[in-house]
Amino acid sequence: MIGEEGVTRDNTILVLVVDDDPTIRHVVSKVFEPLYNVKSVESGEEALEFVQKTATPNLILMDQIMPDMSGIETLEKIREIEGYEDTPVVFLTSEDNMETELAVFRAGALDFITKPFVPEIARERVKRIIDLKKLQDNLEDEVTYKSNKLVEMNEKLTGVARHVVKTLAGMIEDDVVGKKGHSVRVSEYAAEIARRMGKSKPEIHDIYLAASLYDIGEIAVPREILNKAGSLTDEEFASVSVHPIKGSEILSQVAELPILATAALHHQERYDGTGYPDGLSGKDIPEIARIIAVADAYDAMTSWRSYRGELTQEQVRQEIESNKGKQFDPEIADIMIQMIDEDVSFIKKQI
Repeated sequence: MIGEEGVTRDNTILVLVVDDDPTIRHVVSKVFEPLYNVKSVESGEEALEFVQKTATPNLILMDQIMPDMSGIETLEKIREIEGYEDTPVVFLTSEDNMETELAVFRAGALDFITKPFVPEIARERVKRIIDLKKLQDNLEDEVTYKSNKLVEMNEKLTGVARHVVKTLAGMIEDDVVGKKGHSVRVSEYAAEIARRMGKSKPEIHDIYLAASLYDIGEIAVPREILNKAGSLTDEEFASVSVHPIKGSEILSQVAELPILATAALHHQERYDGTGYPDGLSGKDIPEIARIIAVADAYDAMTSWRSYRGELTQEQVRQEIESNKGKQFDPEIADIMIQMIDEDVSFIKKQI
């Protein structure tokens, strides 16, 4: 629609005029109606009712000096309404002094127009504010859109990564008796422990991946040793004990996720310092390794192995309890015990 002076009227833009003087309301409305959809009210109370019940203005032109509720008081109440935290407000004032200027800006107004005003100048000032707000909203929408797309892409990549990791772990476990699905279960237990420790979603994701691949070094251990039913000889144990180093060497190639190599290298450390390969103890053992140590032990004890059968939940609970401070970090062990106590039907074993 074409308004006065050949300008295009944007009916999608609503300007609310707030002034107790009907003559001023009429004049201001006439100045801006060629450009925008204009509504007017005569008090701060009516302005509050309008924005809450009638419509959402794109800009508010408001008199500063009004009976009952001043323009500044009205603006403060408008800012308290959800969705109006950054609605552009321009004050109409007959007071042209520094105190007034400071007061309206401190209240959160974007500009003020001194009465009486030149219509053309007032239009340009308001148009500039509306155009800037539209640009800001468009930029925010674009950022939100792209952020959502990045989240969607990241979720897809996360799904792909988990699938690849599960496939790789499965290939390693397929020919080891009793270990099929071990890495998947350990990663689920480790992720749940991390969640209960208050870790963020990205941290839980990284812990999940690390717990899926921590045993990858076993690819360098002869299958007959891993499948041996009896005790290992010293030579066989020496062969097995290099798998953390081998795993770390393999996963250190993934420089973007150093947690993978760390988990592989230290998952056989013990809290009391009697583990390997470095004999670390207590909190010197990386947290990811302390988490995996508990998750790994739980799954190993509740799974059938070539050298023994499954243990019951109660037996596993007792083993974890008695090894707090020895094999396991006491705090992480307590979290696993809590998970066992909550899992009365032993569902977790079926992950």
